[in-house]
Amino acid sequence: MKEHLKNDAVNISHLLDIIKKQGSEYLNSLADRATSVPNVSVPELADLPENGYGTEEVIRIFNERFEPVMVGSSGPRYLGFVTGGTTPASVAGDWLTTIYDQNTQSTKGQGDISANVELETVKFILELLELPHHFLGGFVTGATMSNFTCLAVARQWLGKEKSRDVAKEGVSEVFRVLTATPHSSSVKSLALLGLGSNNMIKIKTEGSDREAISVPDLEEQIKRLDGEPFILISSGGTVNTVDFDDFMEIRKLKEQYNFWWHIDAAFGGFAACSEHYKHLVKDWEYADSITVDCHKWLNVPYESAVFLVKEEYRILQMETFQNSNAPYLGDPLDNFGYLNFLPENSRRLKALPAWFSMMAYGKNGYRDIVENNVSLARNFGRLIENSNDFKLLAPVRLNTVCFTLKDDAKQNEVEKFLEMLNDTGKVFMTPTFYNQHKGIRAAFVNWITSETDVQLIFDTMNEVIADVN
Repeated sequence: MKEHLKNDAVNISHLLDIIKKQGSEYLNSLADRATSVPNVSVPELADLPENGYGTEEVIRIFNERFEPVMVGSSGPRYLGFVTGGTTPASVAGDWLTTIYDQNTQSTKGQGDISANVELETVKFILELLELPHHFLGGFVTGATMSNFTCLAVARQWLGKEKSRDVAKEGVSEVFRVLTATPHSSSVKSLALLGLGSNNMIKIKTEGSDREAISVPDLEEQIKRLDGEPFILISSGGTVNTVDFDDFMEIRKLKEQYNFWWHIDAAFGGFAACSEHYKHLVKDWEYADSITVDCHKWLNVPYESAVFLVKEEYRILQMETFQNSNAPYLGDPLDNFGYLNFLPENSRRLKALPAWFSMMAYGKNGYRDIVENNVSLARNFGRLIENSNDFKLLAPVRLNTVCFTLKDDAKQNEVEKFLEMLNDTGKVFMTPTFYNQHKGIRAAFVNWITSETDVQLIFDTMNEVIADVN
């Protein structure tokens, strides 16, 4: 083992050259990479070697066993979930994140200054999304942990409204949470926080073809609480149809009633980048907390999201996440330290890929990405509308197309069709259920997707549906 480690250290340039060549070849052929590998044979688990093989041999083993079944999930026709691509600048930032291997903690200037990079990156995100600088933000792994962080501070606020310190005393009573169409990660967060996913009060939506909160019903439910403080989880782009709650009306309610307003805008928040779509998030700056997912429309590598909480709640956030029993970490009140403001004590410099990408392409670059993706989604929606075999389940409001088979009598064929479509390896989409229909979601969120890809996807769909019929 010692000999392998010594040789690897001496030959690090050679090893990095191998990885550089392989990485470049992968990225340059990403458009041709299969989006799915059907009937894949997963390699049997290997036994841990006694003495190891050395890195170059391990690269060979990886390429033989696993590389062939790595799918092009960051490619132009991977439309499943809401999976962004990776801009060249974000790849550069991610590689350097690994090389420098910083633990992002304090801004005090001793040890490292990586937290200062993060603060600057959050400032860039606020400017990109045209949000005021009175939000305190930080990087976490994804929308789940962003929602968790925001709702944890909301829980502390709710406790203080009832003269309790929940972070110290725990949850011992029912806290009310109102919502209409929450993302599963918000529901999971309520479970993790001890608030109970079953304790949500479901608000009606605007109609049978909408996922947005019915404001009249929301106000009616608020009145029934008779002055009891609560948490409102609203949507800045729902998963199925990218529906937006009416933030302007919710703002008016917030002026009348006492509640914590959280917005899950994991990908829909990027509508703020475009003059054409920013009206969808008008008045969202009046929320108390916001979730934004960077590995979606910001197009940076996975494990990158931001929580945004109003800075006026800094003390509540510190009370929630502080390391109060760790003298070696210093006084949490003495200086801003991320290890006292979010769940993880140990974090890599997650902000660096986003910093690189926003610095490299600027506001106009991201405006173009958003507007191009929306244009592609709308064009795909028109192809669906004019098709003999498919139909839209909802209007194309932004970047996601929700559709199904046109013939309702063939609802049982939807899953079979999607499986056969994904098995082609040319495109990947995900299933859903919306408005009493089995459906399919196609999320356009990758900077390299083009009109050529849209046409290829639609042609492939027609080929597959012919086989199904």
